[in-house]
Amino acid sequence: YQDWYKTQTGDKDIESRICWLNEVPELNDRRAPGLTCLNALGSNKKGTIKAPINESKGCGSVMRVAPIGLFFSNNMSLHKIGEYGAEAGSIIHGHPLGIIPCYVLTIIINVLAYTDKNIEEATNIAINEFKNNFNIFSKEDSEYFINLINKAIELSHNQDVTDASAIRELGEGWVAEEALAIAIYSANKYSNDFEKAIICAVNHDGDSDSTGSIAGNIVGTYLGFSKIPKYFVDNLELEDIIEEIAEDLYSGCPMNEYSTNKDEYWLSKYVYHKRDLNKKH
Repeated sequence: YQDWYKTQTGDKDIESRICWLNEVPELNDRRAPGLTCLNALGSNKKGTIKAPINESKGCGSVMRVAPIGLFFSNNMSLHKIGEYGAEAGSIIHGHPLGIIPCYVLTIIINVLAYTDKNIEEATNIAINEFKNNFNIFSKEDSEYFINLINKAIELSHNQDVTDASAIRELGEGWVAEEALAIAIYSANKYSNDFEKAIICAVNHDGDSDSTGSIAGNIVGTYLGFSKIPKYFVDNLELEDIIEEIAEDLYSGCPMNEYSTNKDEYWLSKYVYHKRDLNKKH
């Protein structure tokens, strides 16, 4: 996070420079980052679930946790996987409704990646995990979140309601619970068509890039890379970098206490900042 913060602020005093991604010129472009993220990182503090850093529930928390769901295989409990996602979100966003969606989305992604469940089934599994194992917040926040996600599923089955009307009922997506609800609605309604799901998720007046990215997390995991239309990939900025990171994530990035050559490779690439950018990996 501090590495990314430096790329968005140009702060010369930050000495993190941990990851080789800092050396990619395009990733040093200013990308209109959220003020909550910048303020939290600029404070040099780290929020946790038990010690929140603020009361923000901005969607920036839930936008970044999908890789956690992909990384952990199904030999770990869903609750623990979801908890890692929640902890990641809480680093910068402290409101329960900024944290709960992280827990739920992380589990949804994991279930879709490692089982044959569909999007609605994965969502129901994640909600049940939340109710049974992570219901640590106020009854008001918990019930509001569960009702909103259930509403998203119900609307996705209602053919008499237009997408625009359904999304207006769910919110605008500026906050995490609304962004996740809109993404689930879009991904579940168009679960077999990546393009239609994304078009649905971005065609509204709210935080459409965020809802589109989360919907892409969900339906992309469900359908797989081969079902993403080729022109989406061909026109993707930094396609080669993204594919390299995806391959690294898939292969497991092992960094355990027992040092091996493979461990050293991952440590040098992602922690010690060593990577030949001129070499095709």
